[in-house]
Amino acid sequence: MSLTDLSAVELLDRLDARHVTSTEVVQAFLDRIERYDRRIGAFLRVDREAALDQAAAVDRKRQAGEALGRLGGLPVAIKDLLATQGEPTTCASRMLEDFRPPYDATVIARLKAADGVILGKTNMDEFAMGGSTENSAFRLTRNPWDTTRIPGGSSGGSAAAVAAAMAPLSVASDTGGSIRAPASWCGVVGLKPTYGRVSRYGLVAFASSLDQIGPLARTVEDAALLLEVLAGHDPRDSTSVDRPVPNYTSSVGRPLERLRLGIVPELFGDGLDAEVAAAVRVAVDVYRSLGATVQEVSLPHGKYAVATYYIIAPCEASSNLARYDGVHYGYRTDAQKAAARLEAERKALEQAGDRAGLDNLDTALVRMYRQTRSEAFGPEVKRRIMLGTYALSAGYYDAYYLKAMKVRRLVREDFDRAFEQVDLIAGPVTPMPAYPIGEKVNDPLAMYLCDVYTACTNLAGIAGLSIPCGFSSRGLPIGLHLQAPAFEEERLLRGAAMYQRATAWHTRRPSLDGE
Repeated sequence: MSLTDLSAVELLDRLDARHVTSTEVVQAFLDRIERYDRRIGAFLRVDREAALDQAAAVDRKRQAGEALGRLGGLPVAIKDLLATQGEPTTCASRMLEDFRPPYDATVIARLKAADGVILGKTNMDEFAMGGSTENSAFRLTRNPWDTTRIPGGSSGGSAAAVAAAMAPLSVASDTGGSIRAPASWCGVVGLKPTYGRVSRYGLVAFASSLDQIGPLARTVEDAALLLEVLAGHDPRDSTSVDRPVPNYTSSVGRPLERLRLGIVPELFGDGLDAEVAAAVRVAVDVYRSLGATVQEVSLPHGKYAVATYYIIAPCEASSNLARYDGVHYGYRTDAQKAAARLEAERKALEQAGDRAGLDNLDTALVRMYRQTRSEAFGPEVKRRIMLGTYALSAGYYDAYYLKAMKVRRLVREDFDRAFEQVDLIAGPVTPMPAYPIGEKVNDPLAMYLCDVYTACTNLAGIAGLSIPCGFSSRGLPIGLHLQAPAFEEERLLRGAAMYQRATAWHTRRPSLDGE
């Protein structure tokens, strides 16, 4: 069996037993990336030399008998929106193509302190805006199960890397389903922690009240291991909550006794693929066989989740992305070309005698701002900035943003009432299995509707997890969505591990090049 066939926990056991070195493990994954990533496109950058240097340093510590961090030399892939000191952090955007942060994000610092080895940065939708990873400015990422299909987004590169065994662990972010949807479509485990559980310091913001960092992994146990490293209070993040972090790895193996599982009938209506619905219902039957009681609960305001999300998230994006003006850092349009265009326009207006046009002509500075943003942002980012700016504008704020915030409160209250009756809520992650590349790229509304089952988790700020629960007739993975109350990640992981032990879906791997 190849080292890349092993889970993170299995690799760590071999590392701790000194049956293998971190250098050997990292080299195995680097070789697999070199062999397969030309087809998959999961990574934007891989620094072989730096990764091997990190692995060698861990090996020296282990040989010297020094205390090792929790990851003990395991390789990890990083979504390219986490600041990494001195290394490109692009958010898959031309705007940040040459940006090298002067500091590490808190989660990067924690990975390094835990002796994790960073393999490289993974592809994503630009500024995390998208659900297919087709919006990257640099490359297309393909689903390892069928390379004609999308891997999901915005964390498609992170999920594809784990699914294709090019990394045992990956760190990503989830604003409206960006960890869980790719996990479902790529057949891996993805966890969105409670808002405030993991520090967002150093995360390039999309929507600050919704963004959350979490793990992608092959198994629930692997996700528990990585979350244990990432979680914890950070005084540099004002939204980070100061609560103890449970020992997830020690508790994940304990089944939940007298588990009460909730099912939301309205999630199984029109728009849900029949094969997805069947796989989720069979998964619920598995829980029944394990002794869980299943009951219906209602989330009446869930039907407004997508509309609410696509007002709040673009509004926050409009504000967050205002900083990219070509002045402080990032891309700047060619100043000479901008000045030349301005002068040409001025002359044309003078020749036409258009005094009003001359009075309204942009200054050179405004023109530089406008052209910088026009040239460096992609179409989806521009679309969301415009949506958000419109919703926040005078005369529309109350009708859109304020109303959306009120609905968000109702969504959270729905979950509060539901969790008084049940321990976990189960349902589909996505409306359908992974769809063909290009199918929805020109239909933003169809793309947005893919978030119908995941966005409400972010609006409520609770924890959610996707775990493999079956395959379509085309051999495409299907995920089961489990949701838990805020800061109940331990319960969520234990409940997911119960299902994982009773099934074998998580053991299946895509065949690459007929291997």
